[in-house]
Amino acid sequence: MFIVAITGGIASGKSTVSKVFQDNGIPVIDADKIARQIVEPGTPCWHKIKEAFGDEVFLPTREINRVALGKAIFNDKELRGKLNKITHPVIHRTIFKEVFKNFMTGKAWIVLDLPLLFETGILMDFIHKIICVTCDPDKQLKRLIERNELSEEDAKKRIESQMPLEKKCEKSHFVIDNNGSIEETQAAAQRICNMMKESKQHWRNRLSLLGFVLAIVFVLYYINKIFSIFPSLGSIKN
Repeated sequence: MFIVAITGGIASGKSTVSKVFQDNGIPVIDADKIARQIVEPGTPCWHKIKEAFGDEVFLPTREINRVALGKAIFNDKELRGKLNKITHPVIHRTIFKEVFKNFMTGKAWIVLDLPLLFETGILMDFIHKIICVTCDPDKQLKRLIERNELSEEDAKKRIESQMPLEKKCEKSHFVIDNNGSIEETQAAAQRICNMMKESKQHWRNRLSLLGFVLAIVFVLYYINKIFSIFPSLGSIKN
């Protein structure tokens, strides 16, 4: 199995690209979706957030008030770090579990939708290809203001909290320009998806893993054989 990661900036269009892969039957692990699930009422992260931030960031329904929490953390770097300390380890463990589950079920490849891929560095050593979804700064700002109903100042703070899009593009294997129509973005994503479908990388990865396992088996076998020939090597005499 190999991993393809989709990253980009907030409101750059990652969800549009991820959906193309989903529609092609490719498993997509969405970090944002996991981040929402782990803070549902009653979860360990929910309790830790309540303890750290107080009742001001909760709705009467006991759900987290994302507007209030967002305003708090994007106005205070220390509070943002405190929230990341609570949620990031759980998000990362959940992602690892999902990746392992897909590997064990024999999937050829999967997609990780990771907005903060470069910021956190999670699974970087295991990712085969990285796709960055980008758009012009003005469009990104406009989309974020409209989507999240934010003031221009608050939207800018959220964008500035992430690595600049141009740097993410430089570090990626593919760049999808999302300045045009949805259809153009979907077509670009489909072309990459088709390339990945034709890749034999998953076979190379599985053969490498098989070779590693066989090497360990042979080493253990010969160690056992040596001890059976020279039993005194297997014990320590006083």
